[in-house]
Amino acid sequence: MRGRTRIAHLPEHAGQEVTLGGWVTHRRSKGKIAFLVVRDGTGICQLVASVKDVDEETFARMEKVTQESAVLVRGTVREDRRAPGGYEVLVRELEIVGPAEEYPISPKEHGIEFLLDHRHLWLRHRRPWAILRIRHEIVQACRDFFYDNEFVLIDSPILTPAACEGTSTLFETDYFGEKAYLSQSGQLYLEPAAMAFDRVYCFGPTFRAEKSKTRRHLTEFWMIEPEIAWAGLDEVMELAERLVSYVVERVLERRRTELEILERDVSKLESVAPPFPRLSYDEAAEILLRPENVARAKEAGAPPFEPGNDLGAMDETILGELHDRPVMIHRYPTKVKAFYMEPDPENPDRALCVDVIAPEGYGEIIGGSERIHDPELLRRRIEEHNLPEEAFRWYMDVRKFGGVPHGGFGMGIERVVAWICGTRHIRETIPYPRTINRIYP
Repeated sequence: MRGRTRIAHLPEHAGQEVTLGGWVTHRRSKGKIAFLVVRDGTGICQLVASVKDVDEETFARMEKVTQESAVLVRGTVREDRRAPGGYEVLVRELEIVGPAEEYPISPKEHGIEFLLDHRHLWLRHRRPWAILRIRHEIVQACRDFFYDNEFVLIDSPILTPAACEGTSTLFETDYFGEKAYLSQSGQLYLEPAAMAFDRVYCFGPTFRAEKSKTRRHLTEFWMIEPEIAWAGLDEVMELAERLVSYVVERVLERRRTELEILERDVSKLESVAPPFPRLSYDEAAEILLRPENVARAKEAGAPPFEPGNDLGAMDETILGELHDRPVMIHRYPTKVKAFYMEPDPENPDRALCVDVIAPEGYGEIIGGSERIHDPELLRRRIEEHNLPEEAFRWYMDVRKFGGVPHGGFGMGIERVVAWICGTRHIRETIPYPRTINRIYP
């Protein structure tokens, strides 16, 4: 609505008359004075009306308006340090634009399933509001980082003819009589683009049909994925730590209010800066096989770590808690990683790959690698993984026509949001979470 002032900008209008549009969160009255608290997406504000300053009809609306009704208010801005946000509006006129029925989310405690069933309404509340504003900042920080570092945005397709991260987690759909799949990653389509633009990235939804109920998994999530030509594993790791550090610094700079709402201990974020600790997989295995860590995993009921296997959630937690910033675990066994990862020339049983593990038990936030650039080796790996060579013909062409060493990674936005916000379950980090037992609303 033209002429409407947003709550975040009230300090600029102290002493002036403004028009506010918002939704009622609380209501109370005290004799001849009525109070409303409203929010508008940028913040919250207290409205004050006295019987001597407004007509009877306006005062009656102030006393009777229901929670989450949409109101349009005209009044004068006044500084008051006791009020939410430090400013309040002395009401002259109040119009109920959108009256609300009895609101289902009351101040009492609600179970998580109830709140998720009402996610479309729960978004209005302080905690999800803070988390999703931080998510917005993280996404924008990523885009700014890549723009400033001369990366070109390439939009990878959502519908694909082949798997990227393994055929067991594909969502299959019919594509005009042919099989197609929802994308597990934009990476495969970024690699050809890196040969055209040198530095590229994509950002979009990805899908994994993993039958997992852990707090770290969603079936639909968002990834930001850079890819760099002429890059090896060291360059990939350096880019990852620079990006993560930039994002954390940006949130600390611009989203302190939201972090305070979440009661996040920001001291645990302020130490995040390059260089990150780096451990080889074999060094990590030695740590995990220490008696005290074996006992801890057993006590938690987690599967025991076995050398040669991928790391589990408890393994990542143990390694992450040893450091005050993310730790990089590199050179995993080739057999537990994706087909496209370049083997270490000094030890072909190990892949030139890296996982970035967040501290405080938040687990993996980035997975990346140097990619195979030899066409014959790639063909053998596709065969070993029982993947259809025909579906990957275009991907192998990248190696046949001027292929060079290259690498990149994928960063899961929701896992980064969970870590930075300090929320333990990933379902809170996305507006409408999709899990194996939830597709509503």
